[in-house]
Amino acid sequence: MTKRITILLLACCLTTAYGQETKPLFKVRQQQADNTPARATATPVVPSGDFKKTTLTRDFISEGVAVADLNKDGRMDIVAGYYWFEAPNWTRHEMAPSRTFDPRKEYSESFLNMGMDVNQDGWDDVVIIDFPGKSAFWFENPKSKSGASTTGAWKKHIIADSVGIANESPGFIDIDGDGRIDILCGDKAKKQIVWLKPPSKPGETEWKRYPLSKENVPGTEIFSHGIGYGDVDKDGIKDVVIREGWFKGTADKTSGDWVFHPADLGEPCSHMQVLDVNGDGKNDVVSASAHQLGVWWHEQVADEQGGINFKTHLMSNTTAQTHSSIMADLNGDGRADYITGKRFLAHHGRDPGDSDPGILMWFEFTPGKAPYYKEHIIDNDSGAGLNIVAQDMNGDRKPDIVIANKNGVFLFENKLKK
Repeated sequence: MTKRITILLLACCLTTAYGQETKPLFKVRQQQADNTPARATATPVVPSGDFKKTTLTRDFISEGVAVADLNKDGRMDIVAGYYWFEAPNWTRHEMAPSRTFDPRKEYSESFLNMGMDVNQDGWDDVVIIDFPGKSAFWFENPKSKSGASTTGAWKKHIIADSVGIANESPGFIDIDGDGRIDILCGDKAKKQIVWLKPPSKPGETEWKRYPLSKENVPGTEIFSHGIGYGDVDKDGIKDVVIREGWFKGTADKTSGDWVFHPADLGEPCSHMQVLDVNGDGKNDVVSASAHQLGVWWHEQVADEQGGINFKTHLMSNTTAQTHSSIMADLNGDGRADYITGKRFLAHHGRDPGDSDPGILMWFEFTPGKAPYYKEHIIDNDSGAGLNIVAQDMNGDRKPDIVIANKNGVFLFENKLKK
């Protein structure tokens, strides 16, 4: 029996992280059509050769990653946890005391990272999402052009009155349209969908918490999987999607009264992306299994009462544990592509397929032409962590890919031809 078949059979009995039970993988849902395929055709796991790989380190130091020009030399540096790698030679520096973690025994203290000028002093800072349930924080740039810094020089600030970020894949999204990235997440204490807004005035350091939903709603328990932001009902206002349904957005993004609409958006997943996959004019949702096997698109359909529901289609069973995703136009066709990859040793090797090769892949969408997507393999010895960065790192105006996970820290330069 092949390894892939073994993974598929065992995954049906697998439960999600930290003891949360889930429905069996690929369970046939009642609202799905009888001719929905049980699984996608497996894709050979052979890298396409369209990306140049650079290994910055094989140490496990973070499952989050970010890019930012931390020393203001005009080059994008790479951040992984409490460390940053200075371009162009990727010299390693430490922002605060840290260490290398054991990938088969430990989690890091850094789950997701983001680079941004938080206090708007002209220097990029570093945002870190810690273990699920803990509060996020940011390191203030000490403004050192030399790259070196003394211990403690990067001042640590807690974000938004210590809001515990419940879900495992919070979104780095501009919620209010001011051009600055916010954090979309679940509030662990109040079990409420909220967004955390960075300081709006230069010199300020405090983030603000704004509620979107009522308290005690789905998708906000600790270790919750799956959240996204997009216009589900095409009314011109973006909504919040979770795997249990969606919250209808209003013009007021601080109201705390967005109405929840139950719907079936599949298995526990990572970041959820909202887009029209098949070109029928209705927005669908793309998600990937955080701890089991599968990448799916959830086709928007009408239920018996004419309301919004979703019909799930399997896109890929190439790799399990796809615990992060991001959208970016990799091939220059004007349409955003979907990037995801395996979270290597997500649970220290205890899950089926946990220690299989670290696959990184992307999907281009072909609306109007079934099956509406095409899978491409970028690499089979890296994977992805808990967030992925897609940004031009070498000045060729094409988005490159940066990842960090238990396999190490990697840069993939985009060599795709338009």
